[in-house]
Amino acid sequence: MFENAGQRIEEYVMKHKLAVWVGAAVAMLAVTATLGSAQVVYDSTVSPLPGNLPSEGAEAYAFRQLGDEVTFAGTSRRLTSLGVTLSSWGCQSGSWYKQDCASTTGAAFNVPVTLNIYAATLNNVPGSLIATRTQTFSVPYRPSADPVHCTGGRWYETASGRCFNGQAANVTFDFSTTTVTLPNTVVYGIVYNTSHYGPNPVGESVPCFATSAGCPYDSLNIALAPNVTVGTKPYADTVYQDSVDGREYCDGGTAGVGTFRLDSPTNACWGGFIPAVSFTTSNPPVTANQCKQGAWQNLTTASGERFPNQGQCIQYANVGK
Repeated sequence: MFENAGQRIEEYVMKHKLAVWVGAAVAMLAVTATLGSAQVVYDSTVSPLPGNLPSEGAEAYAFRQLGDEVTFAGTSRRLTSLGVTLSSWGCQSGSWYKQDCASTTGAAFNVPVTLNIYAATLNNVPGSLIATRTQTFSVPYRPSADPVHCTGGRWYETASGRCFNGQAANVTFDFSTTTVTLPNTVVYGIVYNTSHYGPNPVGESVPCFATSAGCPYDSLNIALAPNVTVGTKPYADTVYQDSVDGREYCDGGTAGVGTFRLDSPTNACWGGFIPAVSFTTSNPPVTANQCKQGAWQNLTTASGERFPNQGQCIQYANVGK
């Protein structure tokens, strides 16, 4: 469901053409951004968060997993969190495509989402599973249609003076209580179930499917950003996806469908559409010697907090043994 595309054919054409993103931020490749005492080692999100972004939904595009291969900046590799920008087109009643969406301000729905991190390989399919995490997020319904300011049943964002079909929302996977050490390059995949797609489709027998709004997860998408600002993408203009519909692949599915693979290095068609995610890491000490000679000043706990002195760093390292 690309923003402002009312018909699926428009969405398909838009996805399979190179896009020009007006006003995109200049990429800061291979630069580590600092967020408090933790480090952002890969970032393709957009800040400040706009009202919405182009997006891909599992129900609309028949995929079971969507992600990318990424290479991290800097040297910090203990994963503490991973942020994902979603795009919610769901309404409490009515729908975006019927142009009668109605949602109470602040209303949200819960949906479990899984994040998988795999080793990168040379054959364009993910390797062994490094980490996986499933969290249930509270995702906002998109606001009600505003016929005063907008056409086509879209909602109106006062701050920007723009109209949107969906609403962007950030969610964060928390890895701070785990020990996940990342290699320099990984493949990640985002997974959730809808009525007919995902690894375990929910089906049509649930109550929400018979309502005027349908089930909100059927109108939930993964937001797509224009460029990477921290870290790099080994393969430009591509993503990793697992779709059961060959038409959703750049190569028409000739390299296979129903498998999580690169789409595709020789026929890349995702220019300007990068899944909007950010990896945040910390740099905790493993041995007491790592804290000495002033090195403690560049280290953090697993949750990203800096040490006040060398002694606290050494104590932390010793307790962790």
